[in-house]
Amino acid sequence: MSDRKYRQRGYMEDDRDRERRPQGPRPAQGAPQPRGRYDRPEGPKTPNLMAAHQVVRCARCAAPASPPIGTLSRCTKCGSDLHSCANCVSFNPGVRFECMQPIKARVAPKDTSNDCQHFAPRTTVERETHSAAPSSARQAFDDLFKF
Repeated sequence: MSDRKYRQRGYMEDDRDRERRPQGPRPAQGAPQPRGRYDRPEGPKTPNLMAAHQVVRCARCAAPASPPIGTLSRCTKCGSDLHSCANCVSFNPGVRFECMQPIKARVAPKDTSNDCQHFAPRTTVERETHSAAPSSARQAFDDLFKF
């Protein structure tokens, strides 16, 4: 009998007490090795994702705006100024002067036009989930069943 209190493997074992036995059957020399999920010669399989695009939106009404934004640009839907702190990438209400850039004084109304040199429009990446509407119900039916 052993002088150990417990006989489970791993209890007070050191390298001398372990037996070195191969685990499972040994594969043949010429047999192909099983490959993992991501171990493919062409690389991992990429998922089929929807297309995405960058868009600039108005901070007040969320209508899409055209990317070249000048100091006098206005939203086409609500008429608010687009070259404002509220539409800027650096706008953050939790930091000093509500701007991530080092500025000397706070710009008072954040939703009116200003001439800040640090202005860059806030862009968001959105999925393109809409598709072109079919011209008629008959066309939609034919597209559904591939006639």
